[in-house]
Amino acid sequence: MTEPARALAIVERAHRGAVETQFSDALYCAFLFHRHLGGLDVLLRGPAVSYAARAGQAPPLRLGSTVFSTVTDPRKGLDVLMESGVGVWAEQPDLLAHGLAGQEALLPGVRSVPGGSMAARWAGYRAVFYL
Repeated sequence: MTEPARALAIVERAHRGAVETQFSDALYCAFLFHRHLGGLDVLLRGPAVSYAARAGQAPPLRLGSTVFSTVTDPRKGLDVLMESGVGVWAEQPDLLAHGLAGQEALLPGVRSVPGGSMAARWAGYRAVFYL
């Protein structure tokens, strides 16, 4: 029996990677896991489905008079992941809860799946973990 080649990373907590993690965020870590594990898929759930929203440029982060220009853009992170061969899925109930109805609301390449349906695929992954 051969071991499955890909792992699945589940991302539930949306975090812009702003002040605390200007150098690294969950999507950058996913990219590294993809490279080191030989293949990765990412499932977005909860508020993290907003990473996949097709939307305009977010305004810069301001704290008082200070503008933070090093804030990561999760859409760019998802683009890098998908260009490197990572499959990206988002759960439909969470998409709807965040106002993202229909495939046209998502970045190209992000696939929506019914809530909980990825759990049926877990046996086909070499590892499943939360990021």
